[in-house]
Formats: sequence, structure tokens, C-alpha cells
Amino acid sequence: MENKTVLIVEDNDLNMKLVRSMLQLGPYQVLEAGDAETGIQIAREHLPDLILMDIQLPGMDGLQATRIIRKDPILSNIPVVALTSYAMQGDEQKATTAGCTGHIAKPIDTRRFLDMLAEYLEPGECQVKRL
Repeated sequence: MENKTVLIVEDNDLNMKLVRSMLQLGPYQVLEAGDAETGIQIAREHLPDLILMDIQLPGMDGLQATRIIRKDPILSNIPVVALTSYAMQGDEQKATTAGCTGHIAKPIDTRRFLDMLAEYLEPGECQVKRL
């Protein structure tokens, strides 16, 4: 089976490490970006199979980044799953309105994380790239 690539767009180092570690438990290639602008650039260069997008990012937020992705003909079909906080009421609806395919609430349920991703992506082989 072809490798599947997941792009994580997350500015919090601990959250990035947690998501990366969980993806390494499954068979995924991982790309990482610490802000939305870099995430969009990496997505254009590598065309990931899935983007995990933090909503609250410095500069451009994850919702605006998702809107840009949805308008880009090269990126528009890539599933974008928002990483939302339980503390931020309404994030789920905002994410859906912006064009996110789904959402995963933070704090992330580590026992179910890979199963939740299966809705959007079938597994390939795991490799990690820090860009």
C-alpha cells in the first residue's frame, strides 16, 4: 500500500510532539509546520493525504488557512481536520464553516486518535520529516 502523509500544523511544541508520537504508532509519513503560512507552503510542495490543523495559530489562524486551502485547486480535495479545544466553545461549527472535513477535540484522546484518523485516511508507512 502507498505511504500516506499527514501534515500537522501546530504551534505548541508539546501538542506537536504528542500528535507526532501518536502518528508514529501508525504507519504514516509526518510533515510538520509551526504556523499556517508554512503549513500551506508545505502542503503545496508535498500534497499530503491529510492535514491536521490547529485552529489557534500565531498570525494567520487555522480557519483562514483552511479557507485558503479550500480555494486552491491543487489542495482543495485534501481533508483538513481541525484540532479544536474544548475550552473554545463554537470552534467545531467555525471549523465546519471554514471548510474543515472534521475535527478532533483537545485534549486529544490518545486511545482513540488513530481510529479517529481512519475516517479520513487509510494507513501507509510511517516516516517523520520536520520541515
